[in-house]
Amino acid sequence: MNAPTRTAVTVNDRTYPWPNVPAVAICLDGCEPAYLEAAIADGLMPNLARIRAEGTDRLAHSVIPSFTNPNNLSIATGRPPAVHGICGNYLYEPETGEEVMMNDVRFLRAPTIFAAFQKAGAKVAIVTAKDKLRALLGAGLKHGQGGAVCFSSERADETTLETNGIENASAWLGRPVPEVYSADLSEFVFAAGVKLLEERRPDVMYLTTTDYIQHKFAPEEPEAKAFYDMFDRYLGQLDAAGAAIVVTADHGMKPKHDAEGAPNVIYVQDVLDEWLGTGAARVILPITDPYVVHHGALGAFATAYLPEGADRADLVRRLVARPELIAVLTREEAVAHYELPADRIGDIVMISGETMTIGTSENRHDLAALKEPLRSHGGLTEQEVPFVVNRVLRDLPGAPVLRNFDAFYFACVAAAGAR
Repeated sequence: MNAPTRTAVTVNDRTYPWPNVPAVAICLDGCEPAYLEAAIADGLMPNLARIRAEGTDRLAHSVIPSFTNPNNLSIATGRPPAVHGICGNYLYEPETGEEVMMNDVRFLRAPTIFAAFQKAGAKVAIVTAKDKLRALLGAGLKHGQGGAVCFSSERADETTLETNGIENASAWLGRPVPEVYSADLSEFVFAAGVKLLEERRPDVMYLTTTDYIQHKFAPEEPEAKAFYDMFDRYLGQLDAAGAAIVVTADHGMKPKHDAEGAPNVIYVQDVLDEWLGTGAARVILPITDPYVVHHGALGAFATAYLPEGADRADLVRRLVARPELIAVLTREEAVAHYELPADRIGDIVMISGETMTIGTSENRHDLAALKEPLRSHGGLTEQEVPFVVNRVLRDLPGAPVLRNFDAFYFACVAAAGAR
């Protein structure tokens, strides 16, 4: 490890002040602002309530699509998907004709803030709930003795010094590996963050959770309130340890079901099959990942690849007329509006309304695992997220100027001002 430079670090055309205390960003996956309001109203988040009153409390916008991978990598790079290249959890590669998960580091087109700080001599720690993010967040980091720590709750018992910067994180923390579909997966992240702060005092630390609870439970439900009660206890410990903290989210979460609890879905592949012929177009749902029990691969954003010769303008007009969709854009429009990489989206982009999701074909979605009414995300109505700093930053703007991917910039600004 190099000796710290103690000077500002520039990465992806943004300059980050060197933190004098640990700069910590926490991404509460799926944290619709209403979750915080409901828990605070019940007196379950005294630490966050105090931090909001004494520090800085804003709302920010996530990137679109408001999914996990694009937003986590935007937070990790300080830039939108047009720069870092990760525009979904899942994509179609026209050159191979295959649909693949977007977890591989080969898809990442920009260095992370973490790698840049480590190169400057900083101590770096990252804990993610799901392992699907670990490789992307850890891209470019060096591990081993005295190196960066980067691991997931999901595979905490498999960590090694060489690969993750820590041997058997589960044994180190004294906690068993949690069930992937549980609040415990996120609690492991918070507990690890507290211990890392105590033992290693990283200069830069990122803690990012899973939205299992938010997919299953509305803000007013006891299970959701219990989650935020739990988080608040750990937040209090991180704050007491002297870290400069930004709490934000990758996306919000909205109910996507009818009055009887059945999912609200427009199956766009079926629509395009009727208009163009079966299989002529290909609809891609970027929400798709290995963890579909809580959302059935139904989100509020989709892209479609059209057959050669299709009248794109006419199809856009016909799709705009569908009440389930609140935005239908051409590729060029989507790139301009949402800062997306043009080569990784289809000919058109579709976004559904607050209570609606987009599917491919009805027969391709197995919704049997959905035990509660569907809650999901991906669109414009899930773009508003919390942005809370445990320091006073007087000139901090609000949404839409403030973005969730400004988290580390303002965490470093806050940390640089602390002595």
